[in-house]
Amino acid sequence: MQAVVIQSPGVVEVTQVPDPEPGPRDVVVKVAGCGICGTDLHILEGEFAPTLPVVPGHEFAGEVVAVGAEVPADRVRVGDRVAVDPSLHCGECYYCRRGRGNLCENWNAIGVSVPGGAAEYAKAPFANCFVLPEGVSTADAALIEPLSCAVRGFDVLRPHMADHVLIYGAGTMGLMMMELAKRAGAATVEVVDLNPARLGTAELLGCTATAATPDELDRPRGWDVVIDCTGVVAAIEDGLGRVAPGGTFQQFGVSAQKAEARFSPYRVYNKEITIVGSMAVLHSFERAGDLFVGGVLRPDVMISDRFPLADYPKAIEQFRNGVGRKIQVQPFLT
Repeated sequence: MQAVVIQSPGVVEVTQVPDPEPGPRDVVVKVAGCGICGTDLHILEGEFAPTLPVVPGHEFAGEVVAVGAEVPADRVRVGDRVAVDPSLHCGECYYCRRGRGNLCENWNAIGVSVPGGAAEYAKAPFANCFVLPEGVSTADAALIEPLSCAVRGFDVLRPHMADHVLIYGAGTMGLMMMELAKRAGAATVEVVDLNPARLGTAELLGCTATAATPDELDRPRGWDVVIDCTGVVAAIEDGLGRVAPGGTFQQFGVSAQKAEARFSPYRVYNKEITIVGSMAVLHSFERAGDLFVGGVLRPDVMISDRFPLADYPKAIEQFRNGVGRKIQVQPFLT
């Protein structure tokens, strides 16, 4: 089959690889759509170098074309359309046994450490599949994976009704966090970004206000919840200073592993600021699937570009340059 392979840091190609074969409790999915996200850039840049070479793609959905001998027929069948949770928690380590699989000491993920969905076909455990109902676009359902990360983010935040929320970054994840904040009962949801086109999308989706900097917004006491969806140190440092007394700052965006940000420990103490992180997916994929089916997102807005698999290098370069919103590759796009 045809697949994308990140061979070494900075080196990506579209080539032929062996077709996947299902293990006893696995399925093989014919990929309809695979999203590109910041983690893919980190892999390409060598930050997960021990996993290379690897077929990337941890946001994908498609049709089941083969099932293993031990896959229960009442769970997943050939012909089902599914979105795939890429998490591969070991279930045995200290953190897995404490219900914190996203912190697994033997952490693996489809599209990160084992072959993923940037290919014509991909293998996954049947238990990781969310079966899609009729009326839901298969390719669009690749959005369920990033949405499940956003749902996890809100599990950590534990928001309160009528919070005033500030989000740094109007890319895909910032827009998803914005939509969930609205659903969670926020009084206002304001978004800052340096990209006017992205701010326009946030406005289209109904945020309270947008700006290039919080200085342009009228919130003198600060915000109850500040969420960084950029991973950019300058934004993180600014956001930490925008949290209202008693409020919460969430680091949601993925920074470079060696990045460091400065903040005032005294202010954290004196104003009872809570700082939380959110990593990947944890008990949130099924709920994200239900939210997606229920219409929490507008795929026509969220997905800005759809490329054939052969154009993956072009697609990831566009993503790197911050052009568009969610970018997908579709292996069977004609």
